[in-house]
Amino acid sequence: MPKIKNKSGAKKRFSFTGTGKVKMNQAGKRHGMIKRTNKFIRNARGTALLAKADEKIIKRNFLRS
Repeated sequence: MPKIKNKSGAKKRFSFTGTGKVKMNQAGKRHGMIKRTNKFIRNARGTALLAKADEKIIKRNFLRS
């Protein structure tokens, strides 16, 4: 039986911390930044942690290992 592969889109979008939490890039930065506040732009830099409920879904369905 062949090995079950991870979803390649999920591999590119999510990564794990050392404690097993799921990291993702912040959303909402592709266009329309001129009307956003500086605070929003600053806070949207870098990565965010996924919520617990979403974390379970990602681990179970997309990142099978």
